[in-house]
Amino acid sequence: MIKSSKTLKSAKEEISVLLGLDVEVKVNLGRNKTESFYGKLTNVYQSLFTVTPFDKNYKGKTSYSYSEYLCGNVVLKKST
Repeated sequence: MIKSSKTLKSAKEEISVLLGLDVEVKVNLGRNKTESFYGKLTNVYQSLFTVTPFDKNYKGKTSYSYSEYLCGNVVLKKST
């Protein structure tokens, strides 16, 4: 696991601020594969958060754990 200077609590706070907003999601799939899409951060739960993609034909994963966010495998950026 990659060391992070952030804590789980701070990660949850950062993500909860984006709740209901349009975000750009970049996901590291491993072996130099990445995927990015635009969507809306719809739910924030105790152990994970969900993003609803704007593309209705999107077939990828849309729920992520906070550990994936802390490790850098999932990057959220507020969409402008």
